[in-house]
Amino acid sequence: MPQRKFVMDTSLFVNPASRKKFGKTPKSAVKGFIKKIKNIDAEFYIPPLIFRELMNFIDEKTAHELEIHIKKRSPNTHAIYLPAVVFEDFIEDVRTRMSKGLRLAEEFARDNRPDNEAKLRKLREKYRSALRAGILDSREDFELLLLAKELEAAVVTSDEGVIKFADKLGCEWLNAGRFYDLLTRLKKRK
Repeated sequence: MPQRKFVMDTSLFVNPASRKKFGKTPKSAVKGFIKKIKNIDAEFYIPPLIFRELMNFIDEKTAHELEIHIKKRSPNTHAIYLPAVVFEDFIEDVRTRMSKGLRLAEEFARDNRPDNEAKLRKLREKYRSALRAGILDSREDFELLLLAKELEAAVVTSDEGVIKFADKLGCEWLNAGRFYDLLTRLKKRK
């Protein structure tokens, strides 16, 4: 049977719903992950930008332990083919979201109520929802998908934007919250 390949997203370790079977904190989730993948015939990768992002949540010692058990690798950005239609859709999505953001800002500017802090909080929540939810919104996410595409590996994430873009690229993806159960199954097959 061919060896499975997985590319890990930060959300596997930092999203409370995704990490709960591995550990309660990002650090304990990384340690639980390392323990779980021992003796599993699979390859585990993490892009350098994702690894750097994860370093904001774990200490050096835990990061070193993780580096021993998974492969850090950048995608070959000069050799990966991505269909133009994917970018056409992405640009249209961004344009629509920008229009929503502008309308939210206009709504905020017209609101004459004096409680600016409450208004700002509400604007931030709405703005984040309109512009960032369900979209590929960082270099880290893009690097994650490019590596998965290049390796023909499954992306392990709970990020809706990554999942949506993975579908457009034809990449396999696994919900990070269910990854623990898959690893358990892979261990039993040995």
